[in-house]
Amino acid sequence: VQLQASGGGVVQAGGSLRLSCAASGIIFDPNIMGWYRQAPGKQRDLVATFWPGGNPRYDDSVKGRFTISRDNAQNKVYLQMDSLKPEDTAVYFCKLENGRGRRPYWGQGTQVTVSS
Repeated sequence: VQLQASGGGVVQAGGSLRLSCAASGIIFDPNIMGWYRQAPGKQRDLVATFWPGGNPRYDDSVKGRFTISRDNAQNKVYLQMDSLKPEDTAVYFCKLENGRGRRPYWGQGTQVTVSS
């Protein structure tokens, strides 16, 4: 299984970015796809995640600003990020928890930088 993330970049505060992640390989149902982020010197934290038929789950810091969506047929997950803040600056990783065993796979990370 491989995950390929894209869509990061540099944006001014208040701007928007859309991250995409495509999973390839043997993908089992059910599976969970989501986004995490890691700022310099900090641990990797959950941003948003959900599995098919469930409700998305967001970190409190991004509720109302970020929207996660997924294309189950193509095994893709997206993260629409609006009203970006400097504190959103981090490397963003997509994660797949594959099958009932929830074996984790990580993408390579994409840098998001929000300037004030």
